[in-house]
Amino acid sequence: MVSRMLKSFPAGDGASGQPIWLDLHDPTAEELAEAERVVGVPMPSRAGLSEIETSSRLRSRDGVLSMSMPTINHDPGGPGEVLPVGFVLSSSHLVTIRFGRLRAAEALAARFEEGAGGPTCSLDAFVELCDDIVDVLADVLEHTAGELKTISTALFRAGETEGPEAIRSNRMMRGKLHLVGRLGDRTSEARDALLGIGRVVDFACELTASWADGQFEPHLRSLRQDVASLDDYQTHLEDKVQFLVDAMVGLIGMAQNDIFKILTIVSIVGIPPTLVAGIYGMNFHIMPELSWAWGYPYGLAVIALSGVIPLIWFKLRGWF
Repeated sequence: MVSRMLKSFPAGDGASGQPIWLDLHDPTAEELAEAERVVGVPMPSRAGLSEIETSSRLRSRDGVLSMSMPTINHDPGGPGEVLPVGFVLSSSHLVTIRFGRLRAAEALAARFEEGAGGPTCSLDAFVELCDDIVDVLADVLEHTAGELKTISTALFRAGETEGPEAIRSNRMMRGKLHLVGRLGDRTSEARDALLGIGRVVDFACELTASWADGQFEPHLRSLRQDVASLDDYQTHLEDKVQFLVDAMVGLIGMAQNDIFKILTIVSIVGIPPTLVAGIYGMNFHIMPELSWAWGYPYGLAVIALSGVIPLIWFKLRGWF
């Protein structure tokens, strides 16, 4: 163990006298220098790992591969962010440079600490690390798919709601719309990570075919197929997210239209009674009903009918 944030595996530098894997977590300049001394090549900085050009993310020099990719830094369903992770791979050493939690690195470290059955060379460690990263991305997509299914079920299989229940339902729908947006962000993050791991695996598969007598090439090719299938699944989830967003926006718009329709009915129904009351509220001396004993009940009846008749007409038209 070189320092708290630079860990070497196997512990004690292994049987060969050199570590197979160096894991740098938020490394200092001294730790980067130590890794450079062990491996014999410069270590990339965080800025270098964050560059998006393929030529910057995938490089080969003197048989040493330098690769970088974005990774999702959270458990499935939890909050997180996308952080860069770098790999420096040679036939004898693997160096990982990361700036946050990486579950795949924790799993690989546990296998090294178990001893029996752990990686036997740098390429073996790299393949297992990539395999674990793909598994984590699959878990993230599966969890996202489950949440989207729950939202879809609640949205399209719930019964019609009216009155106060409809108002509460609309509020819940707006909350779910925010949740769908967050799931869309997570799906986009997973796509970035899938593109990154796909490029890394393709690059390593082409340039390490002769390493370790080619025994890890089938595993790398299998990883390429897994990444391709997950990419297709992620595209399906993106379509699902977009569908739910469109559907929820449409349902919220329909609910707003219902409110405007009610307001329109109320305003129109109130016009005839106001007109009648205005007519009979005029202070002219000569009015037919002014001295009529039944004038007041007659006026009230006309006012009531002038409000009821439009309601009946709207009902027959199917407005409510």
